[in-house]
Amino acid sequence: MSVLNKLVVTAMPLIPKAIVGRVARRYIAGSTLADGVRTVRRLNEAGMMATMDLLGEDVRDDREAKMVRESILPILRTINQNTLNSNVSIKPTQLGLSIDKELGCQNIRAILEEARKLGNFVRIDMEDAQTTDTTFEMYRRLRSEGFTNTGVVIQSYLHRSETDVRSLVKEGANIRLCKGIYNESPSIAFKDRQEIRNNFLKLLQIILEGGSYVGIATHDEVLIEGAFDLIQKLGLKPAQYEFQMLLGVREGRRDEIVRAGHRLRVYVPYGEQWYAYSTRRLKENPAMAWYITKAIFVR
Repeated sequence: MSVLNKLVVTAMPLIPKAIVGRVARRYIAGSTLADGVRTVRRLNEAGMMATMDLLGEDVRDDREAKMVRESILPILRTINQNTLNSNVSIKPTQLGLSIDKELGCQNIRAILEEARKLGNFVRIDMEDAQTTDTTFEMYRRLRSEGFTNTGVVIQSYLHRSETDVRSLVKEGANIRLCKGIYNESPSIAFKDRQEIRNNFLKLLQIILEGGSYVGIATHDEVLIEGAFDLIQKLGLKPAQYEFQMLLGVREGRRDEIVRAGHRLRVYVPYGEQWYAYSTRRLKENPAMAWYITKAIFVR
């Protein structure tokens, strides 16, 4: 990390919200559902799929968790009404899982029921390691109730992920594979970049060979090329996997992947809680310090 990047990350709390907002416009659809719809429609017209993500997480009040649920249900209805090629991504703690397991499960069940009625899919995101077991427990419970229109996320930097992947593949799970973004202890997570990459490709091979559908969620060129090699080696068809990227990240590469005939889904975050999301993403990716610096000095 350069000296400039370190300074920007350290000074993040002091950077005016308006400056962060100017940088964030590239990575967030906006603050309203209508903003999200416009972005998804544009992506669909460019041959890409989407998943809409209402920003926010780790609520501490059951009423707030129910409000989040009531804000996510209209996303599914709006997708259907506008004939958009998009599903929805949800965070368990946003829906009350950390308050009470039963509350979180009830709220997520209601979302899955609405999605099933509309013929849509819901991705249950994975958060920090303290929630991993509870998230898998809830996912499996809902699958046992007949909700096949949902899938989970595996983070390749966790030591446990190979065991989890092997179990999930046997269950026929729909898996999103990513590196992982939370700052976990070295006792449970790989810290070396190459170790994380190696584990990502190992897990991806297990998933693809096991026949599970996978969202290959990465912007890392080494992993993208590694995924291409595996796809070619296994003779897979585009309907058996998809690539996934965040809105505003590596747009040129994103377009190349689509032109090459691969399915690609873009995560489209939106909502009033854009500031917390933006500052966290900027801290995770200090290389974006240049954009902040430019936003400060260039009008």
